Amino acid sequence: MGQVGQASRAGQAGHAGRTIFSDLPALPDLPGLIAVIALLAFFAGSACSSKPPDEPKDYAAKIAAERAAKDEQFAASDDPIPKARHKDLLPLAYFPIDPDYNVPGVLKRVEDKTVFEMPTSTGTKRDMRRVGSLEFTLKGTPLKLTVFLEVADPKHLFIAFNDLTSGTETYPAGRYLDLPPNGTNIYEVDFNRAYNPYCYYNLSYECPYPPPENRLKVPIRAGEKIRLEAAH
Repeated sequence: MGQVGQASRAGQAGHAGRTIFSDLPALPDLPGLIAVIALLAFFAGSACSSKPPDEPKDYAAKIAAERAAKDEQFAASDDPIPKARHKDLLPLAYFPIDPDYNVPGVLKRVEDKTVFEMPTSTGTKRDMRRVGSLEFTLKGTPLKLTVFLEVADPKHLFIAFNDLTSGTETYPAGRYLDLPPNGTNIYEVDFNRAYNPYCYYNLSYECPYPPPENRLKVPIRAGEKIRLEAAH
């Protein structure tokens, strides 16, 4: 699997996901206008596709199938979850699937190629670069998250974030989202696919921490959560 939350064991390079996207012209810095543009492009893309957009029940079934497959994969191995912890952590815990947490967003790329060191769970640093700001509206609230790539794996775009559930309902150090390839700067921001870093299951993994700008001031009750009795 290509999730950065699989991070890496301490001292090893992280895993990665898979593409480079073409730039779109700069958009006005107006959250409402950006949301409208994203929605128009999102639905226009669906209308032009030969495949119709998922119905809510089909979307929920797809997410449920992905979760079941991940449980099956983890249960078949002792990595990332040691076998001694299978009974405490499997099946993985999730919030109920909520299509309202899957929204379109616009990635506003930056030209700054500055490399910075992102702190990790082991105390080491990972060389990262900011790709841009992903702007979207969630349940009526305009939000944005900084998108990163790891210098060692520049084709993988990911988001490390936390929110008002962090430390109570979700992993205190935050969760991750991946941005799959789509050939544009418009993405699905699907928090139902938010996942825990592997250091939640296994402390031998090295996981980047979310930067201050990705600490959302709203609760994100979607995606993977923690089992309180199993928390470290």
